[in-house]
Amino acid sequence: MGVTRTPRGAWIEQGLEALAAAGPEAVRIEVLAQALGVSKGGFYGYFRNRDALLTEMLDTWEREAAEAVIEEVEGTGGDARTRLDRLFTITATPEGPARGVAVELAIRDWARRDESVAERLRRVDNRRMEYLRSLFGSFCESAQEVELRCTLTFALRLGGHLIAADHGPFSRAEVMELARKRLLA
Repeated sequence: MGVTRTPRGAWIEQGLEALAAAGPEAVRIEVLAQALGVSKGGFYGYFRNRDALLTEMLDTWEREAAEAVIEEVEGTGGDARTRLDRLFTITATPEGPARGVAVELAIRDWARRDESVAERLRRVDNRRMEYLRSLFGSFCESAQEVELRCTLTFALRLGGHLIAADHGPFSRAEVMELARKRLLA
């Protein structure tokens, strides 16, 4: 009977969890192996070194944070407002695409210190904005309105998780629903 290997994806998933919890410095082979309950020897069957794992983690995030979300939204069709509404629903879930906001924020923080990560982040953000422009552009009459709605949508997705303020008589969910209705009007 052969030895069962820890799947490659498990190393990537564990790496993304470590990244979300404590930044790229926390992505250590020994720590990941311990969290997976395996020896670190299996790691080298998949990755040359830690940098190779970090690259694959970013590849996974990029694919899931942009293209997989777009494919999911486009997969069930509908007009632009319907697709935007589906996009808002997908990205509003606590875990959201690509393991949620915790990974997103960790990558944004990492990008402040690493130009190659910053370039990748720009590529993902530009892809997201390009997609939003295609949707809003189908029913907004001016380029200014399209850009405004895209920026507000993006800012709500990221910044909404950083705001600790109360919303008076409204719950956060109610305020987000008001924003959704306004953006789709």
